[in-house]
Order: sequence, then structure tokens, then C-alpha cells
Amino acid sequence: MMSGETNIHSVIVERHGRLVAELYRRGKDKSQYSLFAREKDFGPTVMHDTRSVGKSVISLLLGIAKQQGKIKSLATPVLDFYPVYTDLATPELKAITLEHLLTMSSGLEWSEGGGFPNDEDRLAWKRSPYRFVLSRPVVVAPGSTFNYNSGGTVVLAEILTRVTQTPWKDFARKALFEPLGITDWEWVADLHGRPMANSGLRMRPRDMAKIGRMVLNHGQWQGQQIVPADWITAALQPRISTGFDGMQYGYQWWTGTVEWKGQQLAWSAAFGNGGQRLFVAPDLDMAVVITAGAYGDLQVARRVNAFFKDIVSTVQE
Repeated sequence: MMSGETNIHSVIVERHGRLVAELYRRGKDKSQYSLFAREKDFGPTVMHDTRSVGKSVISLLLGIAKQQGKIKSLATPVLDFYPVYTDLATPELKAITLEHLLTMSSGLEWSEGGGFPNDEDRLAWKRSPYRFVLSRPVVVAPGSTFNYNSGGTVVLAEILTRVTQTPWKDFARKALFEPLGITDWEWVADLHGRPMANSGLRMRPRDMAKIGRMVLNHGQWQGQQIVPADWITAALQPRISTGFDGMQYGYQWWTGTVEWKGQQLAWSAAFGNGGQRLFVAPDLDMAVVITAGAYGDLQVARRVNAFFKDIVSTVQE
């Protein structure tokens, strides 16, 4: 797979707290909305674009904020955090809760992943992306249907800023990255200079593996509880069918199963466009990080997921 035409840039396999495989190769690096792709020799010290892997990080931050008492309940209507949006306060919109945004089942009309521009692209242009998201019509009952919606993540991040009274990017640094010893990272900004919660995270693959290890350890890192254990359990629980290759969705984390020695084992993952992946397989105590440059290529995304299955099949015990 690394030597083929799939445009994979790195693979890390971490098991029982140890790196057991680590491979890198040269490829094109390109953040969302940057004009040019640059050739890079990827390696342990080089940050990689992770795109929507950042969505799963936002979920972890919400778990921390909830543990701190900043968020009382996931059943809280989203509009409760935006009292000035009185003109949007229809019964349909008031029915959308934090949990609906976390599971991408808000019922809001939303289209992304197709041609340019789509609704995700428009987020980068709008003066108020939060109002843009919440002004979309509700087309199905909240909680009933999965529809991939980066706008929901942008709203969740902005709610983090409101409840913690700290810019969410700073909250990420203080509450998550610094305790994990992750110092080399960035969150790329949109056209208005706002960090893109939905797609802007750049970090080293080894640091992605750190996050995977923490998740496998139920939110602990080197004896410190970084993310509440009950949030890890809740976030990784399959909650709604995505309609995509049999996968389900938790709280901004994808879920599925993989065959190993005749058994179906559960996995959870942070996915990013282009082949960015952080898989965790709790039954094998294993994290797998894959980065790539195949942006917008659904077939490569499927091959990357199949590559994870190939890796799992090599585990002996």
C-alpha cells in the first residue's frame, strides 16, 4: 500500500503503548483552501493536514467542558446558547440539541462533499458562520437521519468558546494538547482569520497516535485523566447509521467492526478528507494512524479503510 499509487504519506501502528510500525514517504501537502500543494518529505517531526480529524478533537473538548460543569446536558437546545437569534426560534429549530449536532443528525438542510462551492465552503466566507448554519431549514426530524454537516462542528466549537469564556483553540491547547505533551500543532484559519474547527487541524502523526492511546486508556495519559472516561465511552458508542459502508456514528467519531480471527471487533475512528485516519481498536489495544493526500477521492478513502483491515489481520495475539 505504501509503495502503490494511493498517495499515502504515513502509517503508524501503536499497540500496548508502544510504536510497533512507523513508515513515511514523500507526497503533496495541502491544507483546505490553500492555493498550492507543496511536495514534502514526511517524517516524525513533520505536521500533516488532518482535515476532519479535528471534529473528533472538538468532541473530546466538549467532554472536558462537560466534566468541568460548563455544559449541563447534551439535551440542551442549541438555540439556548444564542438568545439573540430570536428571529430563528421556530419550534423546529428549538428542537435541535447539542447531541443532535454531535451525531450529525440535526435535520438541517446541508450539502457538502460535492461540487464547489458547497455548504462547507460557504462557512469560510460567511461573516457569521454560526447564524448561517442555524438559519438553514429543518428538513427532517432531529435525531432521525445522519447527514454529514461540518457546520454543526463549527457551532459546537463556538459554543465551547461561549461556555468556557476562552477561545476554543486556546481551550484545546490548555485542556488537551499541553497535558498530552503535544506542542507542535496548528489550526488553519478560514478566509476571515477564524480557525476552522471542522477541517483546519494540522499535527504530527505521532501526536495523533498519542490521542489514540489516550482514548484507548479511557481518557487517561500517563496517570492523568485528561478526558472523562464516561465521555470516551459515550463518544465512541454507535448511535446512528451513516448509510456509508455499514458504518455508524457516535459523538463526532465514526464506528464500525473489523474481522479478526473469525470475530467481529469494534473500532472507532477520526476521519479526515484525503485519507486521514485515526483508528482505535479497543479489543486489540491498538491505534492506527494513516495520513494521505488523496483529497476528494472516495475510492482512496475506501482503500485506506481496507488497509486498516489488512493491518488488523496481521495481529497475532
